[in-house]
Amino acid sequence: MTASPSRVATLLSNLSSVTSLIASATAAASAESSTSRTKPVRLVAVSKLKPISDILALHSPPACHFHFGENYLQELSQKSRLLPSDVKWHFIGGLQSNKCVTLARDVPGLWAVESVDTEKKATLLDKGWGERTLGGEERLRVFVQVNTSGEESKSGVKPSDALTLCRFIQGQCPRLKLQGLMTIGAIARSKATTPETENDDFICLRETRDQAVKELGLEGEEDTLELSMGMSGDFEGAIALGSDEVRVGTTIFGERPPKPQTEEL
Repeated sequence: MTASPSRVATLLSNLSSVTSLIASATAAASAESSTSRTKPVRLVAVSKLKPISDILALHSPPACHFHFGENYLQELSQKSRLLPSDVKWHFIGGLQSNKCVTLARDVPGLWAVESVDTEKKATLLDKGWGERTLGGEERLRVFVQVNTSGEESKSGVKPSDALTLCRFIQGQCPRLKLQGLMTIGAIARSKATTPETENDDFICLRETRDQAVKELGLEGEEDTLELSMGMSGDFEGAIALGSDEVRVGTTIFGERPPKPQTEEL
């Protein structure tokens, strides 16, 4: 499970570059708004279809990175059992209802599920977390996925329906912690996004979040709803619009191989 020295050097350099860009974007956003963030932007290194050796290289000193994202349950289950127990796993892929209990109950180190888009899935995640014997925190963090682009190919609730799902999670799922809202957005908008060019998907998610905070009475609370938006090609623009978490894969790990034609979620 050990990467070659050259591979480790490449991964560390890539991670350092992304971290520096996040810091610069955060500083610029704070200067623009005249307010400083109370906590740093969280970087989720998206490690789907990448070998365990890559993750271990970034998790080990000197990088000591903890947050990693996976899209496929089978792959996440395997990696989470082989890697150190202090890795914080984010499930960021499309999730079928019949896999929710298994995900919440059986994956070691599961830190958050970022693709909740129905009340049924939230209920089943809540059930699975209640059956968990692996230990962990009292509640499982979840993000409501919002389809901000309106594309049929994208998962997520409509922005107009996000508040209803947020309210359901808060009121009916005692083992879940509503961490925030997440979006993927349209590829065309992502490619056009720069630190100076605002992305309509990110604006939509921020407005949806702000409305939810107001309607749920969360104004002024320390743990207000987060925004998970921004990936390899557009994370600086996402930070400029207030993202609390970015999900970066190819910029850190390089291009991925084609997805195996095996049964997944």
